[in-house]
Amino acid sequence: MKCTSCKQGELLPSYIEGQFRAHTCSNCKGNWILIEDYVTWKERNPQFTFDETTTCEIDETKKAVLCPVTGTIMRKMRLSTATDHRIDYSASVGGVWLDTGEWELLKSKGLAGSLNAVLTAHWQRNVRMNSTKDNFTEIYKDKFGEESYNKIKELRSWLNSQPNKADLRAYLLAEDPYSADK
Repeated sequence: MKCTSCKQGELLPSYIEGQFRAHTCSNCKGNWILIEDYVTWKERNPQFTFDETTTCEIDETKKAVLCPVTGTIMRKMRLSTATDHRIDYSASVGGVWLDTGEWELLKSKGLAGSLNAVLTAHWQRNVRMNSTKDNFTEIYKDKFGEESYNKIKELRSWLNSQPNKADLRAYLLAEDPYSADK
């Protein structure tokens, strides 16, 4: 197979850290991994952990990448809210393209042992939800100031734990809670 990323090298049979099968590009050193091979290895080695103390230099492909098997565009899957980095996934084949350094990035983020989970709709939905929450947090901090934002978060938490929270909210929102006038 030809390399899906650099289009110059050949994808040669290899092993990721001598553990599970992959195909590594002879030119750019990217890796094509079938999730089936990864999961089979993981099931046989449930106690195995990867060294997370690694540094990496990453060559991320920003452009669309084609699946080396089907030739269709692969989907970019986000790793977490802590990074904007994405890996390429071919759902039709169940394969992942890791650019040079992306395996080391997965290890450094503690995700090498959960590669199959990162590719699920559930994981991706959580990343999107957490990203949205982080964006709103920044908007509120900018709007209220950090000190006021922290105070209102504390008040909100307390209020939500109260059995009569609806009455407390009404009291809090009333212009004059001691007046019979609206």
